[in-house]
Amino acid sequence: MNSLTTGQWLHPLLGFVLIGAAALPAAAQEKYPSRPIEFIVPWGPGGGADQLARKLAPGLEKELKVSLPVINVAGATGQTGLNKMLTQPNDGYSVSVFIADTMAVLLDAKTKWKLDDITPAGIMIRQPSAFFVAANSPMKNWNDVVAEAKKRPLKVGVTGFGSADDLTVIFLNGKGLKFQSVPFPKPAERYTAVLGGHADLVYEQLGDVKSFLEGKQMRPVIIFADSRFPAYGDVPVGKETGNDIVINQFRAIVLRSGTDAARVKSVSDALAKVAATGDYRSWLKDQYAEEGSFIPAAGAVSFMKKELETMRKYAPNQ
Repeated sequence: MNSLTTGQWLHPLLGFVLIGAAALPAAAQEKYPSRPIEFIVPWGPGGGADQLARKLAPGLEKELKVSLPVINVAGATGQTGLNKMLTQPNDGYSVSVFIADTMAVLLDAKTKWKLDDITPAGIMIRQPSAFFVAANSPMKNWNDVVAEAKKRPLKVGVTGFGSADDLTVIFLNGKGLKFQSVPFPKPAERYTAVLGGHADLVYEQLGDVKSFLEGKQMRPVIIFADSRFPAYGDVPVGKETGNDIVINQFRAIVLRSGTDAARVKSVSDALAKVAATGDYRSWLKDQYAEEGSFIPAAGAVSFMKKELETMRKYAPNQ
């Protein structure tokens, strides 16, 4: 019997190796990340979601060794940008900021997406919200707002219908007051509306309008939190006025559900490293955010589900 040459027996073996490699998923073969990651902000420039993305991007680029171009896609209470991510392949090359206002839309049974459609890589910031008026408003405090809201509907600049902002307006209307939500998906438009007198109040997070507060252009009249905020100790919290509603704003970084777990971990680990830096902790303080805002991927889902149940308590017809 003739013996096989080295080339003859290696050839079929090599074929089996190549077939096996071809059968592996692309995600398993490709180093991640190996190209830029699209960083979607589902809101216009200048607001809290945009500020977060632009704060995180340089640190993430350092950790992940690829660029993360920030893209603003505003509309539909954050759903336009979210949908852009959800229609991309679940390969980890498209991530999005996801905030409480967008999650609140899930309370509407007609919403086409589900919480299970996204995978959070981390909760990055948690902040209290408030009602603000322009510094030159004749309404100097919450008592003035209540008196005026009993006479006529007051326009409140909000992120969108169905948002946490809108839920707060609906809750207050149930207390016999007259407020009207006016949606502005672009933060700059929301701020300009109240400063220019096109809206009577704006619902926002303290840190997001800090420059307007320090510039004496706006002032808070009520803060929706569990206790008074040190920097504005003379401003009442909701429960002191009989309006016990607290829906804290959170902002997370999410990927499309079904993304390879190792890739989610890569993003989550990078976020954890950025969140642990002194620079990021200082930024949280500057944003009037909770010191322990960061929640890694492992605890993010349960946190979001708990927040959704809190929102459900305040939603009409729930």
